[in-house]
Amino acid sequence: MDALRKQASKLREQVAKQQQAVIKQFSGTGYESSDVVVFDEVEMQRHQQLEKLYRSTRAGREFQKEVIKAAEAFTAIGYKHIEAGTKLSEDCFKYGVENADDKILAKAASLYGDARKHMEQEQEDLNRQLFSQILEPLRSMATAVFLEDARHLAQRYSRMRQEAETQAAEVSRRQARVREAPIPENVAKLHAAEAKMQELKANMAVLGKEAAAALATVEAQQQRLTFQRLVAMEKKSYHERLAAILGEVEVEMVSERQRKESAPPVIPSTNSLEKTKFFLAEAVHAFDAASEKELSLAVGDYVVVRKVSPSGWSEGECRGKAGWFPSAFVEQRQRIPTSSAAAESF
Repeated sequence: MDALRKQASKLREQVAKQQQAVIKQFSGTGYESSDVVVFDEVEMQRHQQLEKLYRSTRAGREFQKEVIKAAEAFTAIGYKHIEAGTKLSEDCFKYGVENADDKILAKAASLYGDARKHMEQEQEDLNRQLFSQILEPLRSMATAVFLEDARHLAQRYSRMRQEAETQAAEVSRRQARVREAPIPENVAKLHAAEAKMQELKANMAVLGKEAAAALATVEAQQQRLTFQRLVAMEKKSYHERLAAILGEVEVEMVSERQRKESAPPVIPSTNSLEKTKFFLAEAVHAFDAASEKELSLAVGDYVVVRKVSPSGWSEGECRGKAGWFPSAFVEQRQRIPTSSAAAESF
């Protein structure tokens, strides 16, 4: 009978050792989870809390690394964008200078070149902000000493917990020995195993609280910092400034084209006006001159019209002043048969 008891005891010891070997074989280097129920409910909750925090902080660090990679890619693309945009700006300025005679396109090219230059300055500012506001803070957080310290505490707790599980198996084995042979030697060994078990539990309680507090602090900092950096990456003001620059240059280019197209034509001077036919016209609409080349008219004014352009503008003289005005603003009253280059206005 005693032989059977000894054989059963050895078998239990072998099973316990095999279980521990399997646990060690499949465990990694981080915080290890365990389904072995050895401790009370409080310890189990602590164990589950640490396991959750450990995984959360690991996932948070990996996500920070992905954000860092994205910001680095944006920065690299941004510098290439600046290089191409600067070259385009220089080409626009060059065309504007070398083709000054082509007034509309040359002016538009110069305007766009200037706008492009400001856009690349905005891109360069954005790159600096990506580096200082996103890359540096996240890199510092991902490699922070306090993060590794907190995770090391959790790993120490995990190793201590595995040691306690092994010790619990040792206590069970010693209890079986005492039941088989309650001799003083076996009882003393049982008491020693139980004392070590109690010491491990006490140390685990302290270390567990410390590790949980450290990891909870890290998790909160990770989430707050990563959220802030994600918001910082959404540079709404940068896009708004680019839109404003492009909007302004578009208005200037369109206005310049309209001004060129609607301006009074430039008539080459001639010394032979003998065949020029003048006529007298009355202003039916008021017109305010916008430049020295234009002639202001009031309703009822009489003007001597000396030239009518197909563009819709006429040139004439009224009240001792000469200039251009819209042809539709006057109506012809009579032809003036004269070859004089000037006429009296009414």
